[in-house]
Amino acid sequence: MSYADVNGINLYYEIHGTGRPLVLLHGGLGNGEMFGPNLTTLAAEHQVILPDLQGHGRTADIDRPLDIRLMADDIAALIDHLGLDRPDVVGYSLGGGVGMQLAFHHPEKVGRLVSISAGIRRDAIYPDMLEQQSQVGAAAAEFLKETPMYQLYRRVAPRPEDFPRLLDKIGQAMAVDYDFTEEVRGLSVPTMIVAGDADMCPPSHFVEVFKLLDGGLRDGGWMGEGRPAGGHSLAILPGVTHYSMGVSPLMAAVTLNFLAEK
Repeated sequence: MSYADVNGINLYYEIHGTGRPLVLLHGGLGNGEMFGPNLTTLAAEHQVILPDLQGHGRTADIDRPLDIRLMADDIAALIDHLGLDRPDVVGYSLGGGVGMQLAFHHPEKVGRLVSISAGIRRDAIYPDMLEQQSQVGAAAAEFLKETPMYQLYRRVAPRPEDFPRLLDKIGQAMAVDYDFTEEVRGLSVPTMIVAGDADMCPPSHFVEVFKLLDGGLRDGGWMGEGRPAGGHSLAILPGVTHYSMGVSPLMAAVTLNFLAEK
């Protein structure tokens, strides 16, 4: 358990296991514990670097918005701080968005990318979920104090009293429209798109993302000659929701399979 001073933030991280480095990025309002036994599974084959993103877990918030582009810069700086040579990056939900931004803007620092349960357009999220997201803010803090999510935050956060501030920042971030279609189209890092069959966006959205990566447009061929030239892949996991994804053994299985590809 260590801290790295990068970009004006005191970024907490843990290192688990040995082998090829893998940077594992958690989802919103969580930290590395949300991967449960999958952390052990991944660390059995990789050296897993597990940071807490800005304002989450043991990383205190700073005076800037919660912006996945800024958080991607933090991870790029952490990679430099640790002297890592193009580690693989696996991100879930918020972390999946951060991982994509890292690959968009710092491709020379990434080996392979696994982006999990992270849509690339705000309008792809189901309308009822957008309505729920619009209610996230400091006013919801009292209600959320009854949830395991808050109990985890209170247990590890350096300033538990910042929870309402975190909710405000997350609510503001989720209200901003986004569309990363062109950035995805230009991805140069081998990428696997992963989603549950009952995720926050419909499976069709993740198929669209795969098509931007030249996938799903033709038969793959006997020898895989029709697969995307960039080495990209798609996995839609059966029986998995946005909220069970982090601990689903299927997530770890498809991730390890993709990272083992040459």
